[in-house]
Amino acid sequence: MCGHCGCERPAAPRRLELQRGLLERNDHLALHNRKHFAEHGLLTVNVMSAPGSGKTALLEQLAKLWPQKPLGVIVGDQATDHDAQRLADAGARSIQIRTGALCHLEASLVDEAFRQLDHAGMNLLVIENVGNLVCPTAFDLGETLRVALLSVTEGEDKPLKYPGLFRSAHAVVINKLDLAQAAGFDRNLALANVQAITPAARVFETSARTGEGLEELMAWLQDELPR
Repeated sequence: MCGHCGCERPAAPRRLELQRGLLERNDHLALHNRKHFAEHGLLTVNVMSAPGSGKTALLEQLAKLWPQKPLGVIVGDQATDHDAQRLADAGARSIQIRTGALCHLEASLVDEAFRQLDHAGMNLLVIENVGNLVCPTAFDLGETLRVALLSVTEGEDKPLKYPGLFRSAHAVVINKLDLAQAAGFDRNLALANVQAITPAARVFETSARTGEGLEELMAWLQDELPR
């Protein structure tokens, strides 16, 4: 796929060695990020999903409702700064990473962005990863928690098709509940599929449009804040 993270089939053992070297370097930088975030008293959440699942819309509502202002967001997209602008308009302190050909964020990119972000008075930093269900999973960014977002319009079988992402998640958010009936979404089947792949993960059902489920999600995040 991207030619960088090793998601394509390796052509030779040498390709595997290059992938290992890249991930080792990333993991080293992620450890640096994790220590840096902890020193600043931050809960850092890496949000991953397919494109169009509603990550930005959900974070807009979180930025407006988060009781301990301000909310910090690092946004990853291959191009444009549209999402960072939307989040800034919602009251977040946001910064955009344009990844170009990369289909995922890496620890070095997050470190560079964080150094440019005003984090004074901040206790929650959200990393909105590039929309992709495969490549971002392999890259530790130094986050405290991983959240996998699944919209009702994507179908109930996404956890089964992309188990790596969902298995690595501390929480799964089923989003766009306001469209569930129109999309013919089978809630019980979706929950069963999530349970089969990641039984220990917390599950939240939300709608950014109606606000349903946001209080429960925020309460969980507040419970996870550094003491």
